[in-house]
Order: sequence, then structure tokens, then C-alpha cells
Amino acid sequence: MIKKVGILTAGGDCPGLNAVIRGAVKTAEYNGVETYGFIEGYKGLLENKYIKLDSYVTSGIIHKGGTILGSNNKTNTFAIPVKKENGEVEYVDKSYEIAERLKQDNFDCLIIVGGDGSLKSARDYMRRGLNVIGVPKTIDNDVPYTDTTFGFDTAVGVATEAVDRLHTTAESHGRIMVLEVMGRYAGWIALEAGIAGGADTVLIPEIPYDLNKVLDKINQRRSMGKNFSLIVVAEGAMPKEGTISIRKTEENGGGLDTIKLGGAGEYVAREIEKLAGQEARATNLGYVQRGGDTSHYDRILATEYGSAAMQLAIDGKFGEMITLLNGKLTHVSLDDVAGKDTEIGSKSSNLKLVDLNGDLVNTARRIGICLGD
Repeated sequence: MIKKVGILTAGGDCPGLNAVIRGAVKTAEYNGVETYGFIEGYKGLLENKYIKLDSYVTSGIIHKGGTILGSNNKTNTFAIPVKKENGEVEYVDKSYEIAERLKQDNFDCLIIVGGDGSLKSARDYMRRGLNVIGVPKTIDNDVPYTDTTFGFDTAVGVATEAVDRLHTTAESHGRIMVLEVMGRYAGWIALEAGIAGGADTVLIPEIPYDLNKVLDKINQRRSMGKNFSLIVVAEGAMPKEGTISIRKTEENGGGLDTIKLGGAGEYVAREIEKLAGQEARATNLGYVQRGGDTSHYDRILATEYGSAAMQLAIDGKFGEMITLLNGKLTHVSLDDVAGKDTEIGSKSSNLKLVDLNGDLVNTARRIGICLGD
């Protein structure tokens, strides 16, 4: 019987994280298990900073965005930068040391809530001998073996409202309005918000786009007397023969999330204005998608995930990720989720991308949305 479980929230903040924590803590208390939360994700794990969690601490947090534990998307415990005497920086693997300390502190299991990079680290800690359980977290909805990840529904709702609001401005001024939304490798947010908001063009990472195709759509609307257009662009979308739009790179690309995307929407607006000879304006929705209150769907899903993850720990089923798959709450191996690569720090993965032959894409095409191809 386990007695002590740690939990951490890693990577970018996401609506539903607090509901996961609350669900896990309530399930633990019901079964006589103590829960401790590491502060600021893997940074807290590295610095051994954690707090006791109970129903009093987690009271009233189910609806709140963000995470009461804090998060960090820069600390890679498998490659910590250490400055040498000569000024050079070397990267040191602290994971073995951390794993041993957790065992000495009598942690029976560590629940890691995170996206692709964080779940890779979870798998690698499992290989260090820790009892680990993963919980999928990302508004991008790109974690494999999941129907949906919590936070996605909230983000799509925010993005859809933004498209709705831009629609009235575009129509009033006869402009081309471009909305950039999150989606580094997968275009789920852009596609669903584009369909829900009535966008004319949606550009996603899975389909390198041709701006001439976008121009054709604009001209088609003009011929119908529609002198405005709405374009939704995922941050990871790129033109044919082009590259992804990078705003800046930190720590030479080391760490878990140091390549910052940005500018895809501005690029599309600038270039399409030249081609169309019509004013185009870009709006980057940015972090607005990740903040604020959590939708009712994400509150329920996140609570289910947190409770089920703690139940897995109680049942001694380690090395798994809890998931909603084919409409049923279940679990899959972290080895499968994190890809088949064996090298620590490898960036290869099996991210869940938009199915180009799936219902969403087919629906978008049937209703006349241009996907840039």
C-alpha cells in the first residue's frame, strides 16, 4: 500500500491543472494517502521544494486557470547548465541524484502532469527506477493516445470568441483579418476555432500553405460581394518552401521549451496584403488562450484524469499515462506515449497531428474553408 505521492505540473500553464491536482488529492485522502506538490514543476524537483496538499489547500480551485503549484518550462533535469571555472557551460544530468533523493524521502510515486516534453522526462525518470504516472496536459491537443487533452476545449472557446469579434471589425472596414493561435506542431485549435467561428481560411502546421491559394479564396469572396476575409493561422504553420516562424531561441535551444514561435500571423497578413492589394491586419491571441477560468468540460475531464492517476498509483500500476481514449477513461504505457526513441533528450516523438483524411479536415473542405493547398 502506497503512503506518499508527489505531484508536479510541468510545461506551460493550462486550464484544468488545478482540477487535476484537486481530483488527485481528494482521491488520495479518501484512501489514506498523503500528497505533496512540487513547486514550479521540474525546478521544484531539482531544488527539492514541495508542499503538503490536502482538501483545505485545494478548496475552491477547480474553476481557476493556471496551477497553484506553479510551473516551469525551462528546467531540464537531464541537462542542467553549469558554468565551469573557465567560463564555459557544460550540461549535467541531475536525474539520477533526484531519483535517489525521492526514494530516500519515501515517495512511493510521482505523478507528472505535462505535455510531450514533460512526458518524455516522466518516461526517463521511470527508466531511473522511479514509480511514475503521467497525466497528459496541453491546449494543443497533440499528445498521442488521447481523444482530447484538458485545456483544449477552453482554448478553442477563447479562440472562437476571438474569430467572432474579428468578424465584425473585418466586415465593418472591408479588411482581411488574420488571427494567430497556438499550435506548434498540430493545428487542432486553429481548425476547430476556424470551423466554429466561420473563418474563410485556416492554415495549420500539417499543410504547408500556398498564399496564392489563399488569394484565390479572397478573390472568390470578392466575386460574391464579400469584401472581407477571416484567416486563422496556427503559430507553427509555414509556407511551402518556407520555414516555421521563430521569435527567439533561448539557451541555444537546450532545455524543454526554449524555442519560442511567433510571427506566423504577421507574415501571412503582410504577404497577403501585397498579393490582394487590400488592407490586412494580424492579431496574435497568445497567452490569452491559456488563462482565465476553465470550461465545464475541461473541469470534468481534468478531475477524471487527476482522480484516475491517483487510483493508478494506489493500485500499483506505474509507468502509465492516464487517458481518455475512444471515449473511455483508460491508461497506456509511457514508453508508447513518449515515442520509441531511447536517447535521453531526443526530440523525436509521435505527436498526435491533425488527420488530413479525418472528419474535421473533410468538413472544412466541404464547407469551403481554404486550407492553403
